[in-house]
Amino acid sequence: MIAPWLACANPLWAETAKTEQSGQNAQAIAVEHPPKLDGTLDDPLWQSALPITDFRQREPHEGQPATEKTEVRTLYSRHAVYFGIHCYDSEPSRIIATELRRDVSQDLDDHFEILIDSNHNRRGAYVFQVNPFGTQVDGLIVEEQGSGSGADFDPGWDGVWSSDAHITLDGWTATIEIPFTTLNFTHSMDVVWGINFKRFVRRKNEEDLWRAYRRTFGITKVSEAGELRGINDIGSGRLFIVKPYALARYDKQTGQDPKFPLTAGVDVKYGLSSNLLLNLTGNTDFADTEVDLQPFNITPFKVFIPEKRQFFLENEGVFNFSLGDQDQLFFSRQIGIDPVTGNQVPINGGAKLTGTLGGRLELGIMDVDTRSSGPNPYSNFAVVRLKESLWPGSYVGVMGIDKRSGNVLDMFNQTGGADTRLVFFRTGLWMLTWLARGRQRVLAEPAMWGLR
Repeated sequence: MIAPWLACANPLWAETAKTEQSGQNAQAIAVEHPPKLDGTLDDPLWQSALPITDFRQREPHEGQPATEKTEVRTLYSRHAVYFGIHCYDSEPSRIIATELRRDVSQDLDDHFEILIDSNHNRRGAYVFQVNPFGTQVDGLIVEEQGSGSGADFDPGWDGVWSSDAHITLDGWTATIEIPFTTLNFTHSMDVVWGINFKRFVRRKNEEDLWRAYRRTFGITKVSEAGELRGINDIGSGRLFIVKPYALARYDKQTGQDPKFPLTAGVDVKYGLSSNLLLNLTGNTDFADTEVDLQPFNITPFKVFIPEKRQFFLENEGVFNFSLGDQDQLFFSRQIGIDPVTGNQVPINGGAKLTGTLGGRLELGIMDVDTRSSGPNPYSNFAVVRLKESLWPGSYVGVMGIDKRSGNVLDMFNQTGGADTRLVFFRTGLWMLTWLARGRQRVLAEPAMWGLR
């Protein structure tokens, strides 16, 4: 119990850490209390950790040493892991930082990304990103795939973590605290994480990574990440978040009492284990959801508008069943929104279970019930998704969808399918195949198949 917390003061252990820091491994150093998280590395605790410095270019000159030096130090306490980042810059006046809004793309800014594969399954990971202002972006990588828009990760996931950053005379520095609860992490002995780091220098369009720096890899290649060792004897990291809400309504214009003057609901997020996450929602309110951008469409085809509601965004990559381009076998945007007017359809409640079983089987189960509203009858949506991992980036999966409705002309709509994604060689050559079939109450049963 005592030894891990005294290790940073042991010179012999420091030599061991220096050896383990080389190659594919990084070392986390135990501290009794958190370091100062003010965006600077002035706290002496940061100096107890040996920095990671071996960054190489992915762009523009693959495999060459980075033109600007980068140092990353890792500490941990019983309840969180801490990263101290020093991005040296030979021309600090030319550092680009403009974005202050959370979860907005920082592609036009200098920024730094941390990848953590806390389950060490080499397929999925959390990603945490900051720019020189300390602005946060976070998300998930599922099956070594980024978002459909070409970003490094799917930004739908939101975690609780803190960051700060400062532009200095020799570059910029950042400090990051990530609680173990955010990672839904409970293992406490002999911890091994997959980990990687990426720095982007905007004015040079230079992308530097610690591992997976080949152009065919990138930070989404979780299986090529390094390892973080040294985390032992930590506290409970079980995730449990409750978000209730209440709304009061008063109609002054007509003088009539509203039908429902009080409204309340709740969202619950609970980590059943390190690999399973349960989301519950009751009488859901999406008032905090970002407003859609109004597209200007002069084509005869519908415009794809992405999902932005947090309940559906959480681990949405599990339910991904691509039919090519932006077509999906299941799209959560069809739940709780009038397809004609775009108005919200009230949701009575829903439950979603996502995660992995046995380290290889990825699971997604969701059931959502909506009540009648205007021309929309009540409906129930049930979805089951299973994906068995074959090797890094490859899987075989099945999906089943069942919709029950109060519409007498369309009482049920069922769809099922199977798909596989096979990645060959380390160069990224891949093949996606799928087969799907659906049936409705009135329409004949259509059959579909595809090959990419």
